[in-house]
Amino acid sequence: MMQPLARLRLSLTAWYAGTFGLILLLLGGGLFVVIRAQIARHLDDSLAGAAQELERAAGIREIESVAAKGQVVDAVHELRIPDRSLYLFDVSGRLIKPARADSWIVAAASRAKPGLVIRMDVNTRGHGLRLHAERFATVSGTPYIAVAAADRQELEDEYAALIAAFAGAAFVALLLVAGGGYVLVRQSTAPVERTMEYMRRFMADAAHELRTPLTVLRTRAEVTLQRERGVADYQAALQSIEREAERLGKIVEDLLLLARADAGERPVARERLYLDDLLLEVASGHRFVAERRGLSLDVRGLDEAVILGDPALVRQLLGIVLDNAVKFTPAGGGVTVAVAASGGEVRVTVEDTGPGIAPDQLPHIFERFYRGDPARARADGAGLGLAIARWIADAHGARIDVASEGGRGTRVVLVFPPALSSS
Repeated sequence: MMQPLARLRLSLTAWYAGTFGLILLLLGGGLFVVIRAQIARHLDDSLAGAAQELERAAGIREIESVAAKGQVVDAVHELRIPDRSLYLFDVSGRLIKPARADSWIVAAASRAKPGLVIRMDVNTRGHGLRLHAERFATVSGTPYIAVAAADRQELEDEYAALIAAFAGAAFVALLLVAGGGYVLVRQSTAPVERTMEYMRRFMADAAHELRTPLTVLRTRAEVTLQRERGVADYQAALQSIEREAERLGKIVEDLLLLARADAGERPVARERLYLDDLLLEVASGHRFVAERRGLSLDVRGLDEAVILGDPALVRQLLGIVLDNAVKFTPAGGGVTVAVAASGGEVRVTVEDTGPGIAPDQLPHIFERFYRGDPARARADGAGLGLAIARWIADAHGARIDVASEGGRGTRVVLVFPPALSSS
């Protein structure tokens, strides 16, 4: 079964090709009408020229001899114009040369009057003919009627050649438009496809992450209610439910924050912040957690650094980075933090002595719900922290550089523009 996006691509390509085909059809029809009129005009001009050649030949013959009539008649025999039939009549409509002519030619010649040129199309013996008849007078004043006729087949051949050439060019153009249109459609729908794939994965991961605490909550409640229990058991069950509810609430909060960020509904304040003071505050809050896990958390450098940013978001960004460093560093290890302002940038460096991140996992650590190896997957959290950190950094014009080697720890550097360059 064809995917909806594939159907959309084919539909858009068909619309492109159909629209272009309609434009070609209208353009081709207009060009055909114009060119057909020009070709017909060219044939009429050619017939008029043939009749005028007959008139000039007759005039020359009349000048050359006193016996003008005989010489005028000879002009019809001597004049040869390819693909043109010439006839000479007197003013009474009697055919002078050649010996015979079709009745419709005689009728057309009889209609020629002074100043009136006869042009007409006739179908005879399976051919379409075009005729030009006009009256003229020689130098002596003797009036005659000159008729020139041509087979319209040459017109039909030119029409056919024109149609064939245009149809061939239009077919090639349609193929190019269809191919190019499909490529453009693929390129234009690629972000949509990535977004749809991302949303499918995001929804599946969100459902999975939310299902786990909900299942624990329901199971814990069902087990607790199966029989009468003591106060201590109820307290333990409620504490477990409270922890899972807190975890569930944190996931929902993170999802809501990311959803608001994606929709552009989370405003970002711009205030002057002393990043060194903010980092010291956040580090102090994580030091207790680190000590409880048997880690050391050291602040080794605090240059005075002023940035423009949202206090709550910057604090959250620093908290996410420090929380990850503490969370994934085993007991006996250490975490160091520092702030340095130099070279027109403000850098916050967080290093840990944890197991590090595999090279194949580094490109994915900022993806939502991504937690990499099983050790990280077992850790608390839903894998949304670094995705939120990336958004906060982007919102502040900052960047996050991560360097890590398996078994040698991880180094995270937050690079902020200073307040002066942002103002």
